[in-house]
Amino acid sequence: MSRKLYSLGALLIVGSLLLAACGGSSAGEGTLVCQVTDTGGIDDASFNQTAWNGVEQAIANLGIEGQFLESQEQADYETNINAFIDQGCDLIITVGFLLGDATAAAAVANPDQTFGIIDVNYLDFSNVTGHDFATDQAAFLAGYIAAETTQTGIVGTFGGINIPPVTVFMDGFWYGVQYYNNENGTDVQVLGWDPAAQDGLFTGNFDSLDDGRAFAESLMDEGADIIMPVAGPVGLGSAAAVQERGNAWLIGVDSDWTKSAPEYADIVLTSVLKNMDETVYQQIENVIAGTPSGALIVGNLENGGVGIAGDFDVQSLIDGIVAGTIQTAP
Repeated sequence: MSRKLYSLGALLIVGSLLLAACGGSSAGEGTLVCQVTDTGGIDDASFNQTAWNGVEQAIANLGIEGQFLESQEQADYETNINAFIDQGCDLIITVGFLLGDATAAAAVANPDQTFGIIDVNYLDFSNVTGHDFATDQAAFLAGYIAAETTQTGIVGTFGGINIPPVTVFMDGFWYGVQYYNNENGTDVQVLGWDPAAQDGLFTGNFDSLDDGRAFAESLMDEGADIIMPVAGPVGLGSAAAVQERGNAWLIGVDSDWTKSAPEYADIVLTSVLKNMDETVYQQIENVIAGTPSGALIVGNLENGGVGIAGDFDVQSLIDGIVAGTIQTAP
């Protein structure tokens, strides 16, 4: 089956018009939106929390009701989804690539239930809207900035689990560093990721702060003075290690870590922004308006679905990426 493809920018315009037509904060009265988190918790300062921010914005602006269930382990995915189906949620948002199978099974078994899923672009069901993000584009900018900033000539990255929504960050970061090298005749090294082999450093989880600390310490011991952990709250352990060393920077992911983890603001160089809150908000508006599900929402640099935090002079890079003249992934 062919799929509709909606850009985030177009949805923002449509959503604003729908909100105005519906009369503001009462537009979603009686609509129940339910979120099933991946492991790491609702306050993970990363993907779970950012997606939930979209629900909270809809609660404040549209008058909906919102609930969440936290998955402590992968075995909880199906249980939590089914609990919300039984509760009669108007929209169930599942957060993360690892929830793909459980969401697909629930969608097939419950064709009248509307779903949205973060970081999945391959489910082709009329009742499921995928939320996809070109985070390699934004991570490229972070890699370029890291290469420009490093004092040791070595930067590092690691992931939680080797899955596409994680490795896409690492691809972009690596390509950004290489682009800086090519443009400036430098030889900044990237530890932790090989885009050709699609393999590198992974903790194997998204919740162990101890692993985040250990991986960051190891990278710093190898000379890295800028580290980008792509592992949800695991990265908070890395931030603590970097802050204690005092001679390195951290790059946050998903949200602006100077705001979501302000205790580490002094060591955050920048953050790769993945605006899941905006796509969640847009799907909620679509549900309220009765717009059919099944479309794929894609966030990229051009429509503001991804970006970086801070004030950096990277507009020429953004222009090249949007134009397709700068490569950000294999």
